[in-house]
Amino acid sequence: MTSAPDRLALRADLLDFDADPGWAVPDPATGLVPGVRWRPDHWLLVEDGRIAGVEPAAAFTPDAAVWSVEDRRGRLLMPGFIDTHVHSPQLDVIASYGTELLDWLETYTFPAEMRHADPAVAVAGAELFLDALLAHGTTSAVVFPTVHVSSTEALLAGAHHRGMRLITGKVLMDRHAPEGLRDDVPGAERDSRALIRRWHGTGRLAYAMTVRFAPTSTPEQLAMAGRLMMEVPGLYMQTHVAENRAEVAWVAELFPEARSYLDVYHRAGLLGERAVLAHGIWLDDADRALLADTGAQIAHSPSSNLFLGSGLIGWPELEAAGARVSLASDVGGGTSLSMLRTLADAYKVQALRGVRLTAWKALHGATLGAAEALGLAHEIGALEVGRTADLALWDWAAGPVATHRDARARQLHERVFAWMTLGDERNLAATWIAGRALFRRAPIR
Repeated sequence: MTSAPDRLALRADLLDFDADPGWAVPDPATGLVPGVRWRPDHWLLVEDGRIAGVEPAAAFTPDAAVWSVEDRRGRLLMPGFIDTHVHSPQLDVIASYGTELLDWLETYTFPAEMRHADPAVAVAGAELFLDALLAHGTTSAVVFPTVHVSSTEALLAGAHHRGMRLITGKVLMDRHAPEGLRDDVPGAERDSRALIRRWHGTGRLAYAMTVRFAPTSTPEQLAMAGRLMMEVPGLYMQTHVAENRAEVAWVAELFPEARSYLDVYHRAGLLGERAVLAHGIWLDDADRALLADTGAQIAHSPSSNLFLGSGLIGWPELEAAGARVSLASDVGGGTSLSMLRTLADAYKVQALRGVRLTAWKALHGATLGAAEALGLAHEIGALEVGRTADLALWDWAAGPVATHRDARARQLHERVFAWMTLGDERNLAATWIAGRALFRRAPIR
């Protein structure tokens, strides 16, 4: 772990958001829409891990005796990406062949997660996962470990060591899972309380009651999670909802008293402003209204939805109802930790529905929009004075084809959209957590 300079001055092209750009069509001449904040060739000033100022390079020269200076002009500097749904142990099974959701769990996910009962495997897996996030430009995440305390401890300890903003918690599963992946209500409550006491609010960590999905928790376990949500201030809740049609039908059989899959969680007291529900493809108007009423968000996982053949989310319809949507890689159903690849897939999902997703709307959902949905916009998601300096520095193009395309962009949105569509982790030059460079691609010119 590197130490952070007291004062850091970074020169680059600055891109972030000060509002939701919505679904507005970019201006044909400039490529801009309201909400986009574009500050080419500026200095970003960082003091004690927080953004202290932004100055145009033409009017400001940092004193090298005062500032640690990094002149990266010509590169793109953005807030680090926020991945609102990802599974740390599933790097073991990313890019596995041939199944839909329920078969995927039985064939690939559950066997992989059982290995993380071994503390050594859990620590090695957490270290690999956290370093991989940083090497993909992701600085904050909402993460599923496994049902094992060792997996959760390893992930929380690793994130704390790196100073990362991470939301996670022990997975809850007391039925319809293999031996070795099931807990029980008393044990799950005991383990959750111990983990909350140790980690919730430590450094930049927050604990999440982590319900795998409704079929793998009994009503009693869901009720226990709901009680803890009521009891402990600031807890998050993460789970899956309405990802796959066979899954939705199974939930209806298991919970006949519930109006819908989403209603199962509502009845247990699990929906609220800190609830993060992955997928949300097969929802109806009443579900969308319930999301809006409770403040819960959908973590849209386009790469996973395409790879597993789950379906195409109605993102504009969710927002029109007042629900919040953020972006997520959902590795290992998703095929990359790169949020650029994730956003490119989000464009394809909407294109299949006849909707055109701009680069602005997509990038907002993985930066400021995600921070707002998590209640963390005061800390992350924007290049704003006072925010924590979680940053990612990008090359506009990697390789001859992307470089050729970048040189022919006529306005800013065209350039950013090509970067988003053609780019991935190869474009990443450096990642900072609270002003500390925790990833650098070598060499950096």
